[in-house]
Amino acid sequence: MTRQDLFAHIADTYGITPDYPFEEDFVTAVFRHTGNRKWFAIAMRIPRGKLGLRGEGHVDVVNLKVSPEMIPSLVRESGVFPAYHMNKSHWVTAALDGTADNELVTFLVGVSVDLTKKKK
Repeated sequence: MTRQDLFAHIADTYGITPDYPFEEDFVTAVFRHTGNRKWFAIAMRIPRGKLGLRGEGHVDVVNLKVSPEMIPSLVRESGVFPAYHMNKSHWVTAALDGTADNELVTFLVGVSVDLTKKKK
């Protein structure tokens, strides 16, 4: 999945477009629920080394909230890492360079949406 694929999936499935809350940063995109404004995804471009990846340059990623019980098995999947710059007990990072399985990323977006939606 690419960054553009992720944005299109979220727009098509949830009707949500990103906002860019960080001054002078037009790459880091946050996806929020319309009601409670809670984040369910943040797309960033980070240095490859921050995830322990070889090579120079940057990689597009998305951070998604998951249940803590899921994390040990998720980080064994290709392209999924302990959360970058978020609470590693509740979030994971998925690479948006084709290494993380598209269906897995789509599933994780749904999990994150459910975990962050307004409680009844």
